[in-house]
Amino acid sequence: MKQNRDRIILSKGHGCLVLYSILHERKILSKKILKSYCKSNSILGGHPEHFVPGVEASTGSLGHGLPLSVGLAISAKLKREKFRTIVIVGDGELNEGSNWEAMMMAAKHKLNNLLLIIDYNKIQSYGFNKDILDLEPLKDKIKSFGFFTQEVDGHDLGKLEKKIKSSFKNKSKPSALICHTIKGKGIKEAENNPEWHYVKNLKQILKKD
Repeated sequence: MKQNRDRIILSKGHGCLVLYSILHERKILSKKILKSYCKSNSILGGHPEHFVPGVEASTGSLGHGLPLSVGLAISAKLKREKFRTIVIVGDGELNEGSNWEAMMMAAKHKLNNLLLIIDYNKIQSYGFNKDILDLEPLKDKIKSFGFFTQEVDGHDLGKLEKKIKSSFKNKSKPSALICHTIKGKGIKEAENNPEWHYVKNLKQILKKD
């Protein structure tokens, strides 16, 4: 792959099914490989790994993706390379202190080639963020760490595209885009329901049917 291509790091590695589907759409993964997901001897596991074609880094250990992306962005600056790094994190993942340390480093080095995208559905594995470790006021917090920070409806692809483009027009600091989303959107039983975080709940519902 080209050295100066943009990098996308899926820090919330449990969202890998979307990543694998996109890699198939881009003809990087074959349909046969895609259908092998989580089967014995498949290269596609429940978290993406770097040996999968098109996957930049092994992720899923939450709190690792942003520090890694900051390293990539610093490397690009030092080598005077033009690629940009985009990292997608979950909001529950922001409970990890490594993210905030990485944000300080990104601001220090004025990494205008870095975009942090936050999937802000207000739910993590054990319940609602506000009941576990509230992130609010999230936008103000991230701005205080030196980021050009915007918010968007994460389900509106048109607005999302515009915000991503505008983020990279900023020339003086790293950018963050808080995407307000609804967990399980489109599935009545799953929408905004923390109990749908684990597969066991899906199995229980299938048994009822």
